[in-house]
Amino acid sequence: MKWDPAEYLRFSGQRGRPFADLMSRVDAADPSYVVDLGCGPGNLTATLAQRWPGADIEGLDASAEMIERAQAEVGGTERLRFATADLRDWSPRREVDVLLSNATFQWVPGHLDLLASLTATVRPGGWFAFQVPGNFGEPSHTELAAVRSSDRWRPRLADVELATPWVAEPEVYLERLIALGADVDVWETTYVQVLAGEDAVLRWMHGTALRPVLSVLNDTERAAFVEEYAARLRAAYPQRDFGTVLPYRRIFVVAQIGVAQ
Repeated sequence: MKWDPAEYLRFSGQRGRPFADLMSRVDAADPSYVVDLGCGPGNLTATLAQRWPGADIEGLDASAEMIERAQAEVGGTERLRFATADLRDWSPRREVDVLLSNATFQWVPGHLDLLASLTATVRPGGWFAFQVPGNFGEPSHTELAAVRSSDRWRPRLADVELATPWVAEPEVYLERLIALGADVDVWETTYVQVLAGEDAVLRWMHGTALRPVLSVLNDTERAAFVEEYAARLRAAYPQRDFGTVLPYRRIFVVAQIGVAQ
């Protein structure tokens, strides 16, 4: 799947707010090694260097396009580094003080089974924090699935392996991490986002869940698919005088490792 950093950053304010809310609950005073798994274009990872000026910050992402953007825009310092890596087989250079992942695990099949190996990379007393979208039952995603499975598009996409995002419910993450001996804080928030401009929800989806489909269709097919999807989104999310409302549920997990209560 090919990512487009510019599309992803189009709504950088709304995409960045959950990251800030997640990190506000990480009570690490002076970490020396911080890793951001699925760092994307690196703009949020760079804020960690400001928060912890004595830490080595490493941003990793499976997308070469995202890492190229991160290195060009905010990377290149001794303390802030970016590299291409797949979190499924990643191993750190040393024990991690803060391990975080922002809106990434939903793209990793079987990520529940990775929690044990990921927490094992964090030193006792260190922190493991992540957030994932929890809105895959909303029209933004169900209408996309409906178009993909329609008579027109099902034959074209039948033999294509498309990434499909998935997350567990909050209590599942809670139970898994408690069983691993962590002190865990889990919560969820629905952001009532107001997006500006024409076809705002479509433009939001262009940066995320539409990427798998756009990556496999040619230019003519993309235009036809997007127009069919856009019509459904306009009906589900009507534009108002002040913008288009997109409610967006997020699931947050903050765990301190080896200090279970």
